[in-house]
Amino acid sequence: MKKKVVSLMLALSMVAGLTACGGDAGSGSSSGADGSSAYVAEGEEGKVINIYCWNDEFRTRVEAVYDKVDKTSEDGTITYLTDGTEIHWTVNPNQDGVYQKKLDEALLNQATAADDDKVDMFLSETDYVVKYTDAEADVAIPLKDLGIDPDADLADQYDFTKTVASDANGVQRGSTWQACPCLFVYRRDIAQDTFGTDDPDEIHAKVADWATMKASGEELKAKGYYTLATYADTFRAYGNSISKPWVEEGSTEINVDPQIINWINDSKDWLDAGLLDKNIKGQWTDDWNKSMGSNSKVFGFLLPAWGIDFVLNPNWDGDKGQWAVTDGPQAFNWGGSFVHGCAGTDNPEHVKEIMLAVTGNKDNLMKITKDYLDFTNTQSGMKEIAEDESFGAEFLGGENPFKYFQPAASSISMTTLSPYDQGCVELIQSSFGDYFQGQVDFDTAKANFEKAIMERYPDITAVNWPE
Repeated sequence: MKKKVVSLMLALSMVAGLTACGGDAGSGSSSGADGSSAYVAEGEEGKVINIYCWNDEFRTRVEAVYDKVDKTSEDGTITYLTDGTEIHWTVNPNQDGVYQKKLDEALLNQATAADDDKVDMFLSETDYVVKYTDAEADVAIPLKDLGIDPDADLADQYDFTKTVASDANGVQRGSTWQACPCLFVYRRDIAQDTFGTDDPDEIHAKVADWATMKASGEELKAKGYYTLATYADTFRAYGNSISKPWVEEGSTEINVDPQIINWINDSKDWLDAGLLDKNIKGQWTDDWNKSMGSNSKVFGFLLPAWGIDFVLNPNWDGDKGQWAVTDGPQAFNWGGSFVHGCAGTDNPEHVKEIMLAVTGNKDNLMKITKDYLDFTNTQSGMKEIAEDESFGAEFLGGENPFKYFQPAASSISMTTLSPYDQGCVELIQSSFGDYFQGQVDFDTAKANFEKAIMERYPDITAVNWPE
């Protein structure tokens, strides 16, 4: 997949001159002899800003803090700016690689597209951000070529988010408004019924590690509850603690980490023990959404801040204040949406303004946190909110979740990313979901994963399993 995009964009670069004239694309140096950037079209700003994304999350953040926003079309597809420019939102689902496929098609046509049809900005997710920040692909504009100095303008961001958004040469080619540490989010009423308390510190003692959480799960089961909804709810905790990338740089072989095998074995154990709902076969399904409702018997979920606001809150149909957060059995990161300026944009000033407004302005980031409960990418801001005794989230019954989120963020290290992560993450879960449900045996599930991953990524030549 990475090779495909690299070849597309190298060809595009030669045709359209999107990379540096006389420069080395891999070095991140893209200024012409007159000091101008060769990544952007010359002349006046265009009248249409095309932004590719997979839901309306980024649009709502832009509209909340970008001072040029005037109004939005009723269907949410166009944001009108006060200077007469329009933001056109192209939204495709992230699942099964659909978003990447549509984005790659647009990037292939970037060189010949009319100005108002060019991609100006696009988002990537942590699972595949390195595919688009790759120096060879050269599709995401280095921030310095947009007039953004990461060391000065983004100094307050969490370091790991800047590293993830940089190419192998350390050139930052994207930015994010989020950091995504995960916590355990639980039902207060179920906690009271089972443990006689809903105090976050006391509940943490019940879920302090996987063994303790499993023991507490037996208490929950005795009361008729499930500890978690599905085996997919623990995958990110295991999957984000692997020691090496799924695919090493320059390799065409997938290495399945021992932590993935631990997830498979533990998930089967928990499912057979009745601690998970066997009827919920993954995340982002109708059954999973319903497991967050008031009639559900599910005790809790392992979620980042965006998961509380963007997933749990909309699916909850009971009174506010019935959920609380505490530290879970393991610290880990889940997600993160990275914003990129696209090579060839005819709107470099707008791209710069939007990126700085949403990801580099502390006051704006604090507003996003207070309005949407996002854990935003401002170290000083998150510390202030974590220590603010007057701050509380209405959805969480007045609890300040950043008391827990802020320390958890300091332990995040994102060093094992590869361009193949989304496919590996999705397909290992779907392949072994059949095993968990008793439809296939372990070896068949392995074979099914190997077949599926090679169909998704034809350049993969082998899958290596731990001994």
